[in-house]
Amino acid sequence: MKEKYMKNNNYTMVKQVSWLSIAVNLFLSVFKLIAGIVARSNAMISDSVHSASDVLTTFVVLIGVKVAGKEADKDHPYGHERLESIAGIILSVFLGGTGLVIGYAGIKKIMLGIDGSLEAPGLLALIAAIISIGIKEGMFWYTKSVAKKASSTALMADAWHHRSDALSSVGSLIGIGGAMLGFAIMDPIASLVICLFILNASFKIMKEATNQLVDKGCDEKTMQQISEVIMNVDGVLSIDSLRSRIFGNKVYLDVEIGCKSTLTLIESHTIAEMVHLRIEDTFPKVKHIHVHVNPSTIA
Repeated sequence: MKEKYMKNNNYTMVKQVSWLSIAVNLFLSVFKLIAGIVARSNAMISDSVHSASDVLTTFVVLIGVKVAGKEADKDHPYGHERLESIAGIILSVFLGGTGLVIGYAGIKKIMLGIDGSLEAPGLLALIAAIISIGIKEGMFWYTKSVAKKASSTALMADAWHHRSDALSSVGSLIGIGGAMLGFAIMDPIASLVICLFILNASFKIMKEATNQLVDKGCDEKTMQQISEVIMNVDGVLSIDSLRSRIFGNKVYLDVEIGCKSTLTLIESHTIAEMVHLRIEDTFPKVKHIHVHVNPSTIA
């Protein structure tokens, strides 16, 4: 019941921030497209395409989190958490594809610039870049905080999508500013820089989501913290084995503890149950723990 409530609450948080993200990105994509066309800025039009792609990827987040929150069933006895990781991979593909399209367009414009055929962009493009940086950086921090509360990989990927959009607008700002100062080729060069930022963000998202699909273990710091919690349980004399695997955005643990060999079955079970409860209370991401008790030779 507690887990079901947490899933519903997490989905509600993700849904709220996702719809806000969609509204913001729709506004920015239209605003930047108009500014790019009116001010003759290739960098700003590229930025607009990036914001428009954010709308599509946020829908992927909503679907991924909703499906991942489904209860375990006969065909999926361990739940559906990994589907959110798949949503993260889809996000990274979208993001990478957007970056490549923007990079290709930038290279074409740079080749044009060699012939001296480029025009300097207007002031509206510069204003649009400044507005975009402020809004997207704010959305990054807000989305990131909600993603942490909801333990959502897909939403965290979307937060970094906002950050990559803010960085791309910084690139636009530099490029547009340089072009307005007489270096027209700076505008398409900015598009190329934007492409690199986007591809880097895409790689990071893909790496994290892939790690969640291949049963990668927890980091050393987390394992040390788990060990300390276990050893603080009365009756635990040693940790004989401790293994973890990340399943979607959740963690599964296999623990072998050493206890007095003279303990009754009930006493051993009570200690194992206490280890189970302490870990669950301390680490909300831990979904399942298997605790095995070994007779210990330690006095």
